[in-house]
Amino acid sequence: MPIDYQAAIRNAVEQVRSEGRYRVFADLKRRRGDFPMATWTPPTGDPRDVVVWCSNDYLGQGQNPVVLEAMHRAIDEAGSGSGGTRNISGTTHYHVELEAELADLHGKAGALLFTSGYVSNEATLETLQRILPGLIIFSDELNHASMIAGIRHGGGPRKICRHNDLEHLEALLAEAPPAAPKLVAFESVYSMDGDISDIAGTAALAKKYAALTYLDEVHAVGMYGPRGGGVSERDRAAADIDIIEGTLGKAFGVMGGYIAADSEMVDAIRSYAGGFIFTTSLPPALTAGALASIRWLKQHNEIRERHQERAAALKARFAAAGLPVMPSLSHIVPVLVGDPVHCKMISDMLLADYGVYVQPINYPTVPRGTERLRFTPTPFHTDAMMDHLTGALEQLWAKCNVARLGGVAA
Repeated sequence: MPIDYQAAIRNAVEQVRSEGRYRVFADLKRRRGDFPMATWTPPTGDPRDVVVWCSNDYLGQGQNPVVLEAMHRAIDEAGSGSGGTRNISGTTHYHVELEAELADLHGKAGALLFTSGYVSNEATLETLQRILPGLIIFSDELNHASMIAGIRHGGGPRKICRHNDLEHLEALLAEAPPAAPKLVAFESVYSMDGDISDIAGTAALAKKYAALTYLDEVHAVGMYGPRGGGVSERDRAAADIDIIEGTLGKAFGVMGGYIAADSEMVDAIRSYAGGFIFTTSLPPALTAGALASIRWLKQHNEIRERHQERAAALKARFAAAGLPVMPSLSHIVPVLVGDPVHCKMISDMLLADYGVYVQPINYPTVPRGTERLRFTPTPFHTDAMMDHLTGALEQLWAKCNVARLGGVAA
């Protein structure tokens, strides 16, 4: 009997639907100069205005006139694409300047650009296992999917550490053969819970057991530290980290990923990583925009201070309303729903009835039973926007009978 491929494909999608975690993309158009407003085009009906509450453009740099002007100028000067891979005509002066700026941002000797943060994590962690045979990677259990993919694709031994648990990490390090190469891979800000790791403590443990350190700062670069170097800069721990990985697609408002490390490490990854070697490099307009964004943010700490104030203001409003805002030490403001169907229902109603866009976060992004709405306030979300959002959530929590603080349903 022939294989019914279409039936198998339909069944796979229906499985996702049946669990209440089928994803529907919101058709949005960002409006230049009007961040965080956007135009939403529903499946039926006319386009309408919405406030975006879940953007990773954390500081609104995607709308910064300085960034946009740099991108326009690069198009006028160099055209659209880069023209090839980095090895074959795709290394432009824009790439060279940006890598130097990123190295300076993190106090490292070198940096290497990738097409996305996902690729930089996956390619680097996989490649390190080729360069260092037998490398044991100690990975925090809540590390991003891109880190997990790179670790798995490398095929080497790995140990999973309980989240932000330095005692467990040390126990695992102590069990490993002393002569084996080791690497501790972790994040600074964990994007779904909003908690922050102990970078200095982790680095000290790694040094004690002769392990390298790999820090994902994608949700922190631009937003923490006096120049935007991330939590490692804020905590004065960047010098103790061997490889810092970041993105250009969140706080910097453009697109791309990178690593920063010493020159020999960067050269080795550049020479071996397939995810770097065999792909077209970032267009000049993107690299020019990222360069302008990084330089601007290095000089404007007030935008980071405003950002932290806005996040604290939203958390306070949610807590005062009895909404189940999850503890967070960062700018991430997660609100627990605990059910995928309710989570999507509330998200849909917020968009259709209140002009509020926030995407439901369901499994596999978060564990089952911890489904949530993840809010990312920016320096441009006003008090009036926060009051409107809080009032809408209060009404929907009652209407949908979702538990409030203390675990009691409305």
